[in-house]
Parts: sequence; structure tokens; C-alpha cells
Amino acid sequence: MVRHRILVVDDDPLIRGSLYEMLRGQRYDVEIASDGAEALDHLKRRSFHLVFTDWKMPQVDGLSLLQHIKLHHPGVLVVLITGFGTISSAVEAIRHGAFDYLTKPIQAEELEATIQRAFLHLTPSIGSSEASDDPFAGIIGGDPAMQKLFEMIRAVANSPATVLLEGESGTGKRLIAQAIHRADAKRRAHPFVEISCGALPETLLESELFGHVRGSFTGAIRDKEGRFELADGGTILLDEIDAFSPALQVKLLRVLQERTFERVGDTRTIKIDVRIVAATNHRLLDLVKQGKFREDLYYRLNVITMTLPPLRQRKGDLPRLIDYFLTRSAATMGKTITAVNPEARELLARYDWPGNVRELEHAIERAVILAKHPTITADDLPESVRTPTDLPSAEAQNGQSPLNGDAASPNAADAALKEALKIPERELILKTLEEVRWNRSEAARRLGVHRSTLYQKIRQLGILRTS
Repeated sequence: MVRHRILVVDDDPLIRGSLYEMLRGQRYDVEIASDGAEALDHLKRRSFHLVFTDWKMPQVDGLSLLQHIKLHHPGVLVVLITGFGTISSAVEAIRHGAFDYLTKPIQAEELEATIQRAFLHLTPSIGSSEASDDPFAGIIGGDPAMQKLFEMIRAVANSPATVLLEGESGTGKRLIAQAIHRADAKRRAHPFVEISCGALPETLLESELFGHVRGSFTGAIRDKEGRFELADGGTILLDEIDAFSPALQVKLLRVLQERTFERVGDTRTIKIDVRIVAATNHRLLDLVKQGKFREDLYYRLNVITMTLPPLRQRKGDLPRLIDYFLTRSAATMGKTITAVNPEARELLARYDWPGNVRELEHAIERAVILAKHPTITADDLPESVRTPTDLPSAEAQNGQSPLNGDAASPNAADAALKEALKIPERELILKTLEEVRWNRSEAARRLGVHRSTLYQKIRQLGILRTS
């Protein structure tokens, strides 16, 4: 079994030493660095699975280190270490792609819980060759629906064509975008950069995409490259492209037409060579008809459209996916669980998986945690899998245009009730966070949940700090 490699970066020798001892005690392969510059040297010499880094450090700070890792080591997860007084910095780091953050003083149980969640989300390449000539390495796709998609990727890989990925949530659009990048002989040696457009407000998204110059707005204390510049020569994934405001749609249209733009607050025109992959879980054409998305931008994006099949339409991959998630979760949790019994497999096969591969992953992870025997049984599976109700998708509940196009289910009232129940839950969490000045550990204690559970709820419910 591969020992997970962790890099700890902190200029405080006490914190650095304490983390080293805690992690070594758990038998991880650990290296330490006293600042960001030293961390960069470590990253040049060998690969790591996970990096814990302090925010405030001399020379190269935590944010700069995070940005470097996201650009040059995209498979590495980064956890920020911050003090209570700099929670806002942690939120900024999450927006820049950090996996999570820990507040000082770090508790051993929180550290281990964060590590376990991180290793469950690492790419499938752990334990395999660091590099592969197969662009589809790590993607389980033996079903004919996926093989057809792979053939299409091979056909367009070496063209400069823009690609539009449409598919329900959880179908693996990010993995397919990475496969497109790896299949491109010209671009695969250059950066693969991604951004979740729906997770950022318009002003921040514009800066993230195009960069800004010092003094262009409050808080712009230095010049900053945008994601398009960082992706020059390579590929950029614009996830949730439907979240673009009308103003940003105009700017993106120009990038698609001319491959040029200006940073926010600058007059200098920048030219780039980048393949654009846009992803959405809606039908963009429906949004065009509703007047929510520019028609000219749609046709610029719609050069090559790939529709990812939902899991219910590629059930041939289900047995391998189950076994893969079972093996990975059991290894990460340190549990000896080797099989799923026939009854549980039958339930997994019959379920329609509205949340697709992501929902399957979480279901198997939960079953591994709860299992008391070496074999997963039906009792270990979520209730939704044991007694499916065929609820409509979240998009259908919100009156949007889901990609599956299914009619509303008879259980729409139940789904509406679930959505309604989220409102008081969101208000309670937000009120508690504000009462404790966004000390997440204290908020979790008051709410009676684990800190990682609280963070998951914050993301699911779209809770953002406003002050």
C-alpha cells in the first residue's frame, strides 16, 4: 500500500514540529519546510499528495504557494493553516482552490478527519504510475456510452476547437476536460487551469479570469495574472459557464473570437493561445431561448458539444465503480472490507443515481464507515438507495432546465418540502456562524456536528460571509 506523502509548510518551528510529530505518528510520509520558497524546492524534488501550509510567511506566502501548486501540481490538495483572526484569508484561499483550512491551535482529531476526507478525493492515480500516455487513465468508462465519448475526444484532441461539455451534476465533466487536455499532443505539457464560475460573485470572477492591475479596485494591492494568462499554451476549464453575467458574456465572446483581453483596470491588450472547455449542467440552448444566455456566445461555444451520459445510462460501469470506491474508501479508512453482498449490489444496480457518480462515491464511502463486517450489506446503504423515491433533480425543483429532460415526478411535493426545509437550516447555520464571528470549530460545537460536516453544509447551502 502506498504511503501518503504530506508536506508541512510553516515558519513557526513549534507548529511545524508539532504537525510533523502528529503526522509521523499516523505513519504518513512527511516532509517539512520553513517557508514557501523552501516548499517550492521540495515540490521540485518529489511529488506529494497533500500540502498543509500557513497563510502568513516570508518570501512566498500561503496564497502564492497555493496558486503555484494549482498551476504546476494540479493533483495535489492544499489545506490552509490560519489563525482565528484571519478566517477571511481562509475563505479567500478556498475560493482559489484550497481543499480546506484548519484554525490554530490544531486538534489531532480535526487534522486526521481532514486528511481522511482529502485522501478520499485524491485522483485515482495514487498508487499507479505518476505519468501515463493514456489520456483516459483513471477514468472508468468501459460502457459503450463512455467509449463513444472517448472516441469523440480522440477525434478532436489535436484541433484548437472550443469544447462544450453538457451533463448532469456528478457525471465527471472535470475528468473529461482533463482527458481532452491530456489527449492534445500540443497542449498536454502546458497548464490545465480550471475555475468554478458559479462559486464567485461577478466582480471577483472577472478578476479571477482576466487578472487585474494594482489600484484597479479596493484590495488590489498588486498586479495579478488571471486564469486565462495562467493557462496560456494549455487548456482552461470554465465550469458552470451558465453563471456568467451578461457583461462577462460579452468579454468571453471577445476572448473566443480574438483570443485577446485586458486585465481589470489596464489598457494593455494581452493575447493568449488557449483551448477553452466550457461545462454546464443545463442545456445552454434552453437558456438562450429564455434570454438568459447570449445566442452569439452560445454558437461560439458550441463548436464541439459533448454530452456526458448520466450513470443510469451507463450501468455497465457500475460494478467497476462500486469496487473501485470500495477499495479506495476501505484503504483510506483503514478498514478490512472486501466485498458487497448480492442483495446490496442488486439495490445499487436498481437505483437511478440522480446524483450520478458523485452520489455513488458518497454512498459507498458511507457504507464503508458504517459497516461492521468485511462485507457491505443492504443495511449499510443510504435509505435513499434502499427505498428509492425517484425524486426530480435539483434543477427541476428550481424550475430550471435539467439535462435529463424528465417530466416532474409524482413525488415533487416531497422534493419541494426538502427544499423548503433547507431555508431554516441555512438561517440557523448562518446565525450561529455570525454569533461566533465565523469561528467554524465553535459553530460546529454549538450545532452539535463535526467541523467537516458543517463545512459541507456551508458549501451545499451557499453560505458566504458578508462582513
